Amino acid sequence: MNILLVRPDPGNERFGLGPFFRIEPLGLEYLAQALLDQGHNPLIVDLRFGRGLSYWMSKHRPRVVGISCAHALEYDEVLALARQVRRLSPDTFVLVGGHAAGIFPEPLEHDAVDAICVDDGEEVLPALIAALETGEPLSAVPALRLRTADGFVNTPPLTQRPCLDKIPLPNRGLVKRYRNQYLCLLFKPVWLIETARGCPYRCSFCSVWQFYDRSFRERSLGAVVDDFASTGPHIFLADDLFWNHPERSLELAHALRKRGIKKEWILAQSRCDLVARNDELLRAWRPLAKHFDIFFGMEAVSNDGLANISKDAELGSTVDAIGTARDNKFGVIGNFLVDPDWDEPRFEQLWDFVETHALQRSGFTLLTPLPGTELFDKNLERLRGQPWYKYDMHHLLWEPRLGAQRFFELYAETWRRSVLNLNGKKSWKHWARQVRLRHLPTLTRVLWRTQRLMKPEAYMREHSG
Repeated sequence: MNILLVRPDPGNERFGLGPFFRIEPLGLEYLAQALLDQGHNPLIVDLRFGRGLSYWMSKHRPRVVGISCAHALEYDEVLALARQVRRLSPDTFVLVGGHAAGIFPEPLEHDAVDAICVDDGEEVLPALIAALETGEPLSAVPALRLRTADGFVNTPPLTQRPCLDKIPLPNRGLVKRYRNQYLCLLFKPVWLIETARGCPYRCSFCSVWQFYDRSFRERSLGAVVDDFASTGPHIFLADDLFWNHPERSLELAHALRKRGIKKEWILAQSRCDLVARNDELLRAWRPLAKHFDIFFGMEAVSNDGLANISKDAELGSTVDAIGTARDNKFGVIGNFLVDPDWDEPRFEQLWDFVETHALQRSGFTLLTPLPGTELFDKNLERLRGQPWYKYDMHHLLWEPRLGAQRFFELYAETWRRSVLNLNGKKSWKHWARQVRLRHLPTLTRVLWRTQRLMKPEAYMREHSG
């Protein structure tokens, strides 16, 4: 069966670091290999680059179109694509999946959508295709919100989430034509690797642990090493909580070294408290890349701020993690949450912390109640009527304590203190020295777009519009 797997172009990335992150659609690559193993003919289309949906519909003539919906800000674009599929080919089955679709499917319950996948797609999609081929009732396919004459209904859940080793490694060949478009920070092209899924913590602003019921699954060391060996020199580790299992992580580092694998650059995401207490683990991993960065969700610069978002960590761990990482020659990248309910001293406290610990390579996102989080449920009433494109963590979803004008002045000033400010400590020339000559046009476009982060009037136009 011909199946088209679509990565949408959100088309509304007005603010934020989106231009610095153009990552391959790894989830679709996993799905594609699972389908190939069953003898089907999947095609992955990344609509951020190249031809549009109508071209690929005509060329591939799919019986099923699967559309990825990874983030809440994509809901409207995903529905627009589903409607386009319906116009171009009324009999084509339209399935929507991905993290945002699974954790909060309600905005996607539309006549243009036949079903929504609410769990691991590698199990669900092959079962759906088999049912379509044999004519068996789709109500028996697990983990769907299925459109019926009586509205959308739930099918039975998966009996258990599959061991990750039962899921074949991703088919990266199907995105080969896009490879040179995939970038992360200063590195291009970039490959995405997943070694584990889930998170056992309970941060109130995060939906990952909600989606996976605080479970944590790991792929076997051999499979991870094979995945590393098959990818290029620049790696972004997709795990939400890398090094969560220190003993296994240490074994993985030794296995990679034994295989002779070394990368030009690796970016890993982890928790501060985890890194702070695992110096030996960091020493084992550092030789595996010439450049090695750690992205920390630092979130807040006070213990009460961390407690308010159920981070289950203290500020001392943040400081210790910065020191441990730098002592082992890792680059440190942080992200902090800026609460619309802050007063001016809260901004000043953040600025002082960033300056004291030299965290200019940080991002600053607005505390946004994403669907599927405790924060969303808590703020449901004041979120009503807000368009989904504003859930990009750079738009206000309610009037801030300081008023929008003053709040955005301080928020823009926060970004001006970051390394992205070309009028600050790092000029365009300094950026240019860090990349290859052929990547300068891309870097220039990216930096030009991010300068809007420093302009309060740009935020106000969006807020008032």
